[in-house]
Amino acid sequence: MTTRYTKDHEWISVDGDVGTIGITDYAQQQLGDVVFVELPEVGRSVAQGDEAGVVESVKAASEIYAPVAGEVVEVNEGLADAPATVNEDAEGKGWFVKLRLSDAGQLDSLMDAAAYKSFCEGLD
Repeated sequence: MTTRYTKDHEWISVDGDVGTIGITDYAQQQLGDVVFVELPEVGRSVAQGDEAGVVESVKAASEIYAPVAGEVVEVNEGLADAPATVNEDAEGKGWFVKLRLSDAGQLDSLMDAAAYKSFCEGLD
């Protein structure tokens, strides 16, 4: 399984032709307590960089962007009742969307874990 990161603090973990997407631990720390998550409908197609949801915290609302293009095949329904899962396990149980990738080559434009860590260190 390959995990890649965006400069907007989303992660995508790819298994076969399906990528699981969420926000990074860094992003959830910046947002504070997550109180609401809006997810797209299953079957919706998104282009790379398109809005694929919204996460709201006590501090701010923030768009979630698709790291790659694809079709939404699953959303994390549990976040409707338990949005704090994003704070508890942002890069695990707090995932948002699963996409069937339409162009796996787009993953090459994203950062690996080491590059993302360096990127975040430059922000502090």
